[in-house]
This record gives sequence, structure tokens and C-alpha cells, in this order.
Amino acid sequence: MNGGPAAGGGHAVVRLRSAVAALVAAAALGLAAGRFVLPPPPGGSAPAPASSATGSASPTGATGATGPVTTANLLEAAAFGPDVGVGRIHVTDRYGDGAYANAACSGEKTLGQTVGGPGAHFRGLITGTRTSPDDPTLAADNVDQVAREVAAEAESPSLAQNYAGRLLLEAAACQEEPAGHWLYGRTTTVQLAPDVTASWMGTYQGALNTTGSAPEGKEPCGGIAVLRSGNHYGVLEVYACLGTAAMDRVVRTALSRL
Repeated sequence: MNGGPAAGGGHAVVRLRSAVAALVAAAALGLAAGRFVLPPPPGGSAPAPASSATGSASPTGATGATGPVTTANLLEAAAFGPDVGVGRIHVTDRYGDGAYANAACSGEKTLGQTVGGPGAHFRGLITGTRTSPDDPTLAADNVDQVAREVAAEAESPSLAQNYAGRLLLEAAACQEEPAGHWLYGRTTTVQLAPDVTASWMGTYQGALNTTGSAPEGKEPCGGIAVLRSGNHYGVLEVYACLGTAAMDRVVRTALSRL
């Protein structure tokens, strides 16, 4: 998202990596057994994000989504209660292409530039009525943004899995940053059914980053999730300062709707 998390400071770091090699490796490794394993970058080994599987048994008859994504597949304000006053949240929607998440870490790109496709549903959850003149799903003031979700459909479940893998790989590049720069913590994987999965990472502000990676034993302040259900896929970025339990709850809710 434009500018990334506001606190934590640090200059934007644009990652240069071999996209072809990384994506081939990511596709081969996949999200098997509830884990996403990152391939090492050329010329060195990157820390694979620690992944803790928190999925529950698949509900009876649970299957991945089919068909087009609609606004009914997107997260609603009620998912943030009681952590955020639901009555204060305004929901704004649009359809098309645009920037999503990670800009302050991995560079400004649009969803179309990353995975292709004709367009996606964008939803902003905002406390306040002032929005960006360029994108109504973004709050004019960063502090008013509760969350933002981007969701789209692929031509097949396997292609949606490929897209989700690319998006997760990109987000995981933000798990290591110079001390003082905000970053993401370890990857947690949620699985509601074999093809209904999400992987999320908490956000840690720069003041907690003293070693170049997220501190152990500290609660995150919001975070990012990559979601997939059948041929649907998406990214949910949570700006509200939610801890581990609240993030897990919101991600599960978003995944069940997708």
C-alpha cells in the first residue's frame, strides 16, 4: 500500500531478485502441509520465515470458492469488533487495478503488474470520511485506515495458488530489514480446507527492530495476509494495531468469506 506502515521510519528498500528462479522454486515448494518455504536468493541464503500452522480440521463439506469474486467475498466491518468500534468504520469499494501493500518495502507495483489479470475488487475499511483523491479505498490520513483488502479470481484453482505464492513471496521479503525499519514477523498458516488457506505475518514497528528481524515474544501491531480459496485469491493488509489473537481471528474471517 502507498507508503507502507507509517511508523518505524527507514528508507524504502526495493528488492532486486531473480523473479523467474524464485517463482519456479516457490511453485515447486508450494504451500504443502500448511507451510510456505522461501527459496534462497541468488548469492546467499535468506532466512525462510518461521511458519506455525494453526489450521483447524476442515469443516464438513468445505470446499474452495468457484466463479467470480463479488463484494460479498470481501471482509466486513463487523470482523474488527470489539477491537475497533464497528460503528466508526466506513466501507469503500472499487474495481480495477492499483497499488497494494508492501510499497515501502518491496517497491510500488500494481496487482496487475505482479500477477496479471483484468482487475480486482479493492475494499477500504476506514474510520473517517476523507479518502484519497486517487483511490477511495485509501484514507486521506493514514491513521484512519483500519484495513484494506484486494481480491480477485483466477482461471483455475492452480493458477490462484500460483498467484498467492507470488504475493506471499513478495511479502516475505519484508521479514528482514535494517535495524530501525518496520518489518513483518514470522509466517503463520491457516487452513480451513485443502484449497482454502491463508498465510499472515504481523507488522513490527522500527523501534522493536534491533537485530534486522522481528523480535521474539513481542506482539505485532496489525499485519498482512495472503488468502486463497479455490480460484479466488487476495491480500488483506490490517493497519489497526491488532495483536496475534485478533489478527488470527480477522484472517480466518476473511478466509471464510473469500
